[in-house]
Amino acid sequence: MSARKIVQWHDAGLIDAATRDRLLAYETEHARPLVLWAVFGIGALAIGLGLVSVVAANWEDIPGLVRLSVHFALIAAMLAGLFLREQRLAQRSPWAVEALVFVTAALGLSFFGHLGQVYQTSSPLWQPLAVWLALFAPLLLLMGRSWPAALAVLGGTVWCAWEYATDMTGYGAVRDPGFGWLMWLAFVIACPVAFAPLAAALRARSDRPDFWRRLEQLALAYAVAGASLACAIASADAFGETALLREWASMAVSGAVLVLAGLGVMLARPTVSGRMAGAIIAGAGGVLVIAYACNDLTVAAALLFMALWAGIAAAALAAQWRGVFQLAVGVIALRLIILSFELAGDLLTSGFGLILSGVMILGVAWVAVRVSKRFAPPEEPGA
Repeated sequence: MSARKIVQWHDAGLIDAATRDRLLAYETEHARPLVLWAVFGIGALAIGLGLVSVVAANWEDIPGLVRLSVHFALIAAMLAGLFLREQRLAQRSPWAVEALVFVTAALGLSFFGHLGQVYQTSSPLWQPLAVWLALFAPLLLLMGRSWPAALAVLGGTVWCAWEYATDMTGYGAVRDPGFGWLMWLAFVIACPVAFAPLAAALRARSDRPDFWRRLEQLALAYAVAGASLACAIASADAFGETALLREWASMAVSGAVLVLAGLGVMLARPTVSGRMAGAIIAGAGGVLVIAYACNDLTVAAALLFMALWAGIAAAALAAQWRGVFQLAVGVIALRLIILSFELAGDLLTSGFGLILSGVMILGVAWVAVRVSKRFAPPEEPGA
């Protein structure tokens, strides 16, 4: 906080003179020499880049077994430091634990790539990802504290699931999956959403509520992103010329997983915030089921997309999520603009059409800003 801002608060009558003086004294006492820390950072970065350059220049001359041994030793040292010093590090700075956990997991992931390079293996990418998740996801779940660890868990799971589905349908053993395989792959792709009820159940029972809150939020975002993508695919007629039963059934399987995950969040966290988060996930599952029926129906797919985000806006109002409400209003406004371009593409080739489009964009933006300011919740507690 800058001293100028504190003085402005006092001049505006928000704080009295005694509070101003205490704040200024506190900020002076706890001020950090940013320039000096920047110099230290530049020096450390220079040393790190120099070490990387030396190793890279002599990479081929270093025996593979030696490289792997050093890599493994680094992982072992990180794990030993975490298990022996976690409490002390957490007392000094929780971010130190978070950084160590994230770096350890990153070293573990890169170890499998290093292993493949040394021994020239050619296994599908989902296999080392699955092994990495089995070995390091427990570490992230047990010691993670914020965004980086939560993102590593959910991002790694999503990456592994999609790599597995891609390998099975495009480059793996199942070139033309039958009904059963397609249902299984749809289930696998939707499975990362299962982290949402798990995180919701552990938020109140753990001393790391921020981590579980972030993990739940990321799982919710994955569900909403999948439903929004399905609407976009339907609008672009990318599902195919005919709505085959097995493709629709696969969407229904994914949708059912999302609905069950949403119900799980509602049961695990029966607060207003928990019920609204569960309702959004379950609603995204319902949209997945309906989206396939809107294939090549531009207006219907767009209305389904906007209905999804209108539901998110309503849930945000009920749960007092200011940022989520404003995001939903902005997304709906953007989809309206895109829909107008899709329906009146020929007008854009003329000057008059461009003028009308510009006026419409400004109008939609103005309405979105007014709605966001008028109806947005006044505050945003932890979602």
